[in-house]
Amino acid sequence: MLLVFGAALTQGVLIELDQVSRPTAPLQEYNVRLDQLSQSQRKALANVPGVQTQVVSYTSWDPLDGTDVPHADLVVSTCAQLAVSTHRATGCKDDRVMSLRDRLAPLRYDPKAGERYPFMLKGGHKGVLTVPSEQIDVRPWDLSVFDSGTLLVPPALLPPDLDDSNGTLTLVSDSDPETVRAVLDGIGAVAPTSPVEPVGIVIDSLAQLTVIRSLLAVGMVLGLVIGVAAFVVSVADRALERRAQVTALALLGARAGTLRGVQVLQVVLPLAVGLGGAVVAGWLAESSYLITGGGAVHWDWEGLPLLVAAALGVLLVAALASVPMVRRHIDPEHIRRD
Repeated sequence: MLLVFGAALTQGVLIELDQVSRPTAPLQEYNVRLDQLSQSQRKALANVPGVQTQVVSYTSWDPLDGTDVPHADLVVSTCAQLAVSTHRATGCKDDRVMSLRDRLAPLRYDPKAGERYPFMLKGGHKGVLTVPSEQIDVRPWDLSVFDSGTLLVPPALLPPDLDDSNGTLTLVSDSDPETVRAVLDGIGAVAPTSPVEPVGIVIDSLAQLTVIRSLLAVGMVLGLVIGVAAFVVSVADRALERRAQVTALALLGARAGTLRGVQVLQVVLPLAVGLGGAVVAGWLAESSYLITGGGAVHWDWEGLPLLVAAALGVLLVAALASVPMVRRHIDPEHIRRD
């Protein structure tokens, strides 16, 4: 019962750590500065296992004195890449520059149609990009390069001499932890000296999550072994105490099936009550932890079937282990001792 309760509460801790360690979106982005990569490395990063697509983005000119000036960001992408990397994107055209707009999200920068923004070119020159009037209705995932207000530039319309010092290569993959680790390892193998920014990920929390899961698995195995051993000892001790009573009942004509049924009932009934209470108390404790932690998940309905299945499995094992404790053989010595 303590094991079931502890598993439920620990599950809540794992959910909370998972939420704070990475975004809840189904896609994960990784940013690498373009000036840290060679052309061969860029091509190799596209073939890293787990990477679905890659796009290049640039930010407008930023004065060296730190003056806060209006900014604009552009991302080099096709409509197909935009569609697979966002929650929703409608109205995209591959033959023109367009502006991404999410009407439900606040804008970090708000480039207006007709405004002109300078972008650094190679050799220290500046090119100017005019914000188009055409817009794409987009719903990006949180913390995405396809942010609202960004300009979408098809690869064919991109000026060839943009300065890589203001450019970023963004890789996109699934967000499950195994894929994230595989992609990070692949990026490290291709570009070991290039800094990588996993968008929204806290690497230390991912490591903590792995350690906690490992400790949970070890604790569950140890608890299972100790619990089974304690159960076997207690049932065997109880069966030895009741041998004389079972023999007397057998002499009085009680059927073996009846005796076994009573034995199973005496073991399963209190265990079922205790496990039921442990499941309910553990689930409430887990939900309370998630609610007070402020995570996106408050009531973990997905974890409840696992706890119920574990409790039912324990009851089944207990019932099957109780049956052999009642034997048909009648030993007169037990009655004499009684």
